[in-house]
Amino acid sequence: MILGSTGSIGTQALDVIRSHRDEFEVVALSAGTNQDLLARQASEFGVAPERARCAGDDSRILEEFASLDDVDVVLNAVVGFAGLPATIATLRAGKRLALANKESLIAGGPVVAKVRDSGGGEIVPVDSEHSAVYQCLRSGASSEVSKIVLTASGGPFRGRSREDLAGVTIKEALNHPTWSMGPKITIDSSTLINKGLEVIEAHELFGVSYDQIEVVVHPQSIIHSMVEFQDGATIAQLSMPDMRLPIGLALGAPERLDQAFGSLDWASLSELTFMEPDRDAFPALDLAYAAGRAGGSAPATLSGANEVAVEAFLNGRISWISIADIVGEVLNLGTGNISEVEDVLEADRVARERAERVLQTSF
Repeated sequence: MILGSTGSIGTQALDVIRSHRDEFEVVALSAGTNQDLLARQASEFGVAPERARCAGDDSRILEEFASLDDVDVVLNAVVGFAGLPATIATLRAGKRLALANKESLIAGGPVVAKVRDSGGGEIVPVDSEHSAVYQCLRSGASSEVSKIVLTASGGPFRGRSREDLAGVTIKEALNHPTWSMGPKITIDSSTLINKGLEVIEAHELFGVSYDQIEVVVHPQSIIHSMVEFQDGATIAQLSMPDMRLPIGLALGAPERLDQAFGSLDWASLSELTFMEPDRDAFPALDLAYAAGRAGGSAPATLSGANEVAVEAFLNGRISWISIADIVGEVLNLGTGNISEVEDVLEADRVARERAERVLQTSF
């Protein structure tokens, strides 16, 4: 089942399944509002009309689909915090969650972990970085890990100072040099908050401390992440940027597909370069580290405030550099603890309310 089938991840997942019909059967599809494309997808893959629905903001549809008896794997490609109910329902039902919706794990980490442990479900990451770590960890036990290194392309503004970024346009921010993604995640990549969210996600997925998670800028986007082990060995996963590789692995894990996505031409691969992220120009990265270390509702607050700020930027209400400023102000207003799903929902609601208030009073 694919939640978010008409988006970037969803359409690429169907592309993978299209050439592996003997291995995968699509039994349900959901979309946000694109009814026409959803209908075409349902027709092509033989999904009954009642199981191909536009969910919009109705989390009940996502939960219902995730709990279907004949579903083994749920690909959660819903954009933003709206994916949390489906994440919880999938794990509660003891199914495999192919997770492309990082916000649900980030915002509700402790709650998601509790449901996963009690329900018997498993999470296989779809993000290219976490899929890379997942693959690298096959080379050693988690107790042998020294650190995880997440790579970042640097986005469209790599190398530019904070002063240079004051007047960047929406079009410039949406012009990612490597990946073709939806607008929200593309803006997140431009601010590096996406990488910060991935730091929190790596902590939740792999159980390593924040001191063991490092971010490096790697403009070529060939090395998708690395794991350094205690004996000094570093294992990396390399491929050309192609999301169909981690999607295919998440659908069929631990087995790999027999079709290559992102194969490298080693003769033409001239260089692999790395550099430290510019934390002055991209303060959102440190905001995410701070929220992760604070724990409780801080990651949910970070995620919710960021969604409001990104939407405001895309609507022309604020400047690009104001995105991180708004998130920082909301975090400074304080956070609390979470133990149940309702606590996560409340933290998200409060964060969005505060972000709107900051927008109206300070920007």
